[in-house]
Amino acid sequence: MNQPNLFVEVHILQSLPPSNVNRDDSGTPKQAVFGGARRARVSSQAWKRATRIEYARQVPEADRATRTKRISTLLAQRLARPADKGGAGLTEEQADRLAAALLEPLGITKSSKKEDQSAYLLFFGKKQLDALVKQLDGRAAALAALPDDELKDEVKKLSVVQTLSTGHPAEVALFGRMVADLPTLNVDASVQVAHALSTHAVRTEFDYYTAVDDENTEDHGAGMIGTVEFNSSTLYRYAVLGVHQLRDNLSDAAETRETAVRFVDAFARSMPTGHQNSFAHRTLPHLVLLTVRTDQPVNLVSAYEEPVTGVTGLAAESVVRLADELTAVGQTWGTRPLRTLATYTTENDKINEAFGSSLPFPALLDSMATLVGDWLDGKELAPPTTAEAGNSVEADL
Repeated sequence: MNQPNLFVEVHILQSLPPSNVNRDDSGTPKQAVFGGARRARVSSQAWKRATRIEYARQVPEADRATRTKRISTLLAQRLARPADKGGAGLTEEQADRLAAALLEPLGITKSSKKEDQSAYLLFFGKKQLDALVKQLDGRAAALAALPDDELKDEVKKLSVVQTLSTGHPAEVALFGRMVADLPTLNVDASVQVAHALSTHAVRTEFDYYTAVDDENTEDHGAGMIGTVEFNSSTLYRYAVLGVHQLRDNLSDAAETRETAVRFVDAFARSMPTGHQNSFAHRTLPHLVLLTVRTDQPVNLVSAYEEPVTGVTGLAAESVVRLADELTAVGQTWGTRPLRTLATYTTENDKINEAFGSSLPFPALLDSMATLVGDWLDGKELAPPTTAEAGNSVEADL
């Protein structure tokens, strides 16, 4: 019997003070209408990039991925390095020519506007470029000396496309890659990230600011004046990790387990940096809830279709709403998660019953690592009994 898919869902409630973390083309904080009310919104692209940056902090430089139009320049730099530093010792001119020839099978051509850049962004691992250099096996100088036609023929004998199609770094395995002109380079993402929405209605406000000219002692006028738009919000954030797809992308169980845990850690701690110096808006979540399923992912944003109003604050009521929604979805559709793991600050019986007891965040990550490891080892993740359904799974893990 085939092993079922494994989805680890991350539900986060997080309050931001006055801020403008993700703005539109006019400088206004991004918004969306949901449930008939205008909400604060942070795009999935913005939070995915913030997560990638946070994730990269935990990874050695050589093992990181990069998304750039400068792949030809990066490859040429490696070819120009001395052999004892992993390069081929070519001159700058030789390196540029050989790099262009090696990348031609990928359909990568120079941009008509900028000669040092390709026509599109490519997401790849730095180690994959090192692997391309190793493929030359000391023949870089000889290849660089060949006429154009002979060089092209020799490059066809190398596994250039195969090298960039395998050995993916964790970031590419998580977020995927799409190359329209060369589908063999495509990587199916193992992570989906929703746009973050405020659990309540918001109103955009304006900060009028002035800057003083320190050397102006002749008058008391401002050297500069301006306005910046902002709002404050309690956001519902959602992402789902397909552990089965991550395993397929990485082809290594131990790395899959480690990458899954690092992703959850990075997603929980990440923060887009728009207007960061003006607002110092970096906070940590009120709630991190992991729901583990083998059937299908379930985004619980419907908990906030009716905007939270909050009598004594928005965060506590938002947590209760999420607990109610998780319970209601399970009762209505019969799609209760196999496991729930949660870290939260708001305590009451309803929340404890829906999410289980609160775990310190490091303990939540440890429990998730054990659960994912068990699944990767082929162990069946049986649903908890009725008595266990609302309780912490610490003992089981």
